[in-house]
Amino acid sequence: MSENSANSRYLVKQLLDRIEEKRPLIQVVAGPRQVGKTTLCKQILSKTKIMSQYHTTDAAINVGGGDWIDGVWEALRRSMKLTQAGEALLVIDEIQKIDNWSEFVKKNWDSDRFNGINIKLIILGSSRLLIKQGLSESLFGRFELNVLGHWSYSEMRDVFGFTPEQYAYFGAYPGAVAFVGDEIRFKEYIHDSIIESVVSKDILQLTQVNKPALLRQLTNVGISYSSQIVSFNKIMGGLDDSGNTTTLSHYIQLLDEAGIVSGLQKHSEKSIVQKRSIPKFQVHNQSLFCALQPYSYPEIVADCPVWGRFVESAVGAHLIAEKSRLRNCQIGYWRQTEGRNTYEVDFIFEYNGKMLGIEVKSGAGRGRFKGFGKFKEHFPEAMTLILGKDGMPWEEFIAGKIENLFD
Repeated sequence: MSENSANSRYLVKQLLDRIEEKRPLIQVVAGPRQVGKTTLCKQILSKTKIMSQYHTTDAAINVGGGDWIDGVWEALRRSMKLTQAGEALLVIDEIQKIDNWSEFVKKNWDSDRFNGINIKLIILGSSRLLIKQGLSESLFGRFELNVLGHWSYSEMRDVFGFTPEQYAYFGAYPGAVAFVGDEIRFKEYIHDSIIESVVSKDILQLTQVNKPALLRQLTNVGISYSSQIVSFNKIMGGLDDSGNTTTLSHYIQLLDEAGIVSGLQKHSEKSIVQKRSIPKFQVHNQSLFCALQPYSYPEIVADCPVWGRFVESAVGAHLIAEKSRLRNCQIGYWRQTEGRNTYEVDFIFEYNGKMLGIEVKSGAGRGRFKGFGKFKEHFPEAMTLILGKDGMPWEEFIAGKIENLFD
């Protein structure tokens, strides 16, 4: 990844500002695999003027995990003492690989605070599953969470020259760009290095999963049905392993936290209706959707119905990336059945107490937007937006910042 690509990530300045504070909290950088967390921190190391050390937990495999944390921490303390440095920065990458890592971080952090040693700490971990492995309990009140989401279209455009169509098809993993000229290799890379690695390393090794085979099947189903509303009951009929809706709902939550696929909930003023709603599957990165499709890029672009699904899914992936950047927002969909008629709005984006209904027009016939009328009856204060024909170009939408629509 180039110098400019790392600088385009929105957290660089924020982290630099925070570690320059006199007594900053622990800075946690969490996000999916292959989005540039390590590169981001190496850029920070190259820019900071204070003493700093970077370590990856890969070196802890043959050493007791907690003892390894104690060791690198103590080595930095001795370096500070030797050079009479008043402050230093310690960066630990892939922290979630060490069992009970939070207890050892807490011990060293609290010891430094008690003894007046000013070691500033950045820890990196794959996915929000990191939070469940100690942040909320052991390090309560000691950290700030920085979520690094998937790359946006504008970043892929600025760094790699991607067109909107390439973003909608190939997605936004910077490490996979080198393979876009060979689609077989590209799809194998995404499947083996992203999907399988997340399932086997970020989920199965960090959480208790009673049915690993079911999780893998659901992963493929959720990705393949991106931008579609599908009930868990219907899904169970096509799965080899047995399960129930509660199990599937839990597994989708794990996949969401790991940055793979979400089960968007139906928007409703009643929380119980949201929780019991049929999920709308949505990948976090279009590369995942592409990897499980049997089509090639030229075939997809020429096939209007299938291409429409790619565009709608790309809009959803963009919304998830915006949610990671803004954080104080929610994404869902809206659906209402009255008699034989069903009214839908593709996406509902809530930001700072305001609501935006988004419909992606992919060439369907008349009546496709009748859902807006019913939606406005229930939520008259909401804004609405059509993307595509007779509305805002979807290419323009994914290139912008959604908060500007709420001004």
